[in-house]
Amino acid sequence: MVLRRLALSVPLLLAVTLLTFLLNSLAPGDLARTLMQGEGSEQQYQELRHQLGLDQPLLAQYGHWLQQAATGDLGTSYFTKESVASLLNDRIGVTVSIMAGVLVVCLAAGLALGVLSALRGGWVGRFIDTLSLVGLTLPSFWVALVLIAVFAVWLQWLPATGYTPLRDSPREWFLSLVLPVLSVSLISITTIAKQTRDSMNEVMGRDFIRSLRASGLPERSIIWKHALRNASLPVVTVLGLVMVNAISGAVFVERAFVLPGLGSLAVSAAQNNDMALMQGATLYFTLLTIVINLLVDLSYGWLNPKVRVQ
Repeated sequence: MVLRRLALSVPLLLAVTLLTFLLNSLAPGDLARTLMQGEGSEQQYQELRHQLGLDQPLLAQYGHWLQQAATGDLGTSYFTKESVASLLNDRIGVTVSIMAGVLVVCLAAGLALGVLSALRGGWVGRFIDTLSLVGLTLPSFWVALVLIAVFAVWLQWLPATGYTPLRDSPREWFLSLVLPVLSVSLISITTIAKQTRDSMNEVMGRDFIRSLRASGLPERSIIWKHALRNASLPVVTVLGLVMVNAISGAVFVERAFVLPGLGSLAVSAAQNNDMALMQGATLYFTLLTIVINLLVDLSYGWLNPKVRVQ
């Protein structure tokens, strides 16, 4: 399954990068004239177009980029004059930190609320349903602004903006991620909780659960060891979708909290019409999506041995 997924990832990468390349080429403005800032002669303009490869057919330009990308060379940013790969590698840690935090929060809170709702129902179930309906109308950046106003401006418990690398201060690193992670996670928690509740309700009515109870196994062991594991397959599928959506949510959250991640870098590249950087950022976002889907597939095999055998 893993090898098949990896094989299918190659045409996906080619399709996404080609589409991004073609869309970038349709963007208004002339990169060479932008870089010259209205100065220089026509001959210098033509020479710059030749240096950038803009005088070549589009497919030839894409083929050249692809050939370089295969060796790990994603080109040079037209505006910062730095290596695109270095810029992206410096930023990806921030985005991955946010996504790892979203994964932990969604799993811990979503599973706990879902199991509690399945077993107890009542106000927990109504709370999840209400929060889900409210969450459908609230975008991540609006949630981010509310969290900043409450926890950073009013209570002054957490920093409103900025990012501290883990190697500099683990405590400051953690504090700088709390609000961004919550901004992306709060709505997704209810999605995980609802799926967990529905799956648990189905599994708890099956014959093997009644057999385990009849054998005298403790209820806690039945719930957390047997029922939850059998109910986790659809939850993992939903979690994978949540994490993929979190990639797009991270773009807005990084801008709102002024975090130096891939999302804010991609937005800056789009504003400057930096095609090399946009192409590289798209490649990294696609790779993150592929990794998430691969982890979801591996989770299927871990949760259900039958899937692993197939």
